[in-house]
Amino acid sequence: IKVWDAQSGQALTTLEHGGLIYSAAFSPDGKQIASGSTDKTIKLWDAKSGEELATLRGHTIGVRTVAFSSDGKMLASASDDKMLKVWNTLTGELVRTMKGHSDLVHSVSFSPDGRLVASASRDKTMRVWDASSGEALSEKKSSRSVRALVFSPDGKRLASIDLEAGQDKNGVVSLYDTAGRS
Repeated sequence: IKVWDAQSGQALTTLEHGGLIYSAAFSPDGKQIASGSTDKTIKLWDAKSGEELATLRGHTIGVRTVAFSSDGKMLASASDDKMLKVWNTLTGELVRTMKGHSDLVHSVSFSPDGRLVASASRDKTMRVWDASSGEALSEKKSSRSVRALVFSPDGKRLASIDLEAGQDKNGVVSLYDTAGRS
């Protein structure tokens, strides 16, 4: 992972994760970076020094995506193992595991208030979960693989990108309320 100065374009540091890196995310305060890799781990890094702060283990296959909660205290990860995991970024402890998808999970996103986690999967579903209990609150089915999703700033809607299996073009953007209704 290369960390770049956005103004000068100069590389500031390089972070060596191991394995192919699927995703990276800055914490909301910009002090940490999380990365997910084919080596089945998530690493937390000090964004300024590049020091590795923690290695989080629990997925059984490569970690596709990571996302911080808005307060930076929680991190969601999702994997080819069809599961979502929520981690405490202060302790590195696994808080909960969410199961329900029947294929790999491409994307996760916390709602702005941190109460919900949404997931997008190759199984053609998008799910909304209660971040505290891990309970699945809603599911929206698509005719396509759901590749990415994001909450609106007010947390009332989700936008997803749905693609035909094996395609990287001609995607459809769909909007849903957080209860999963289009």
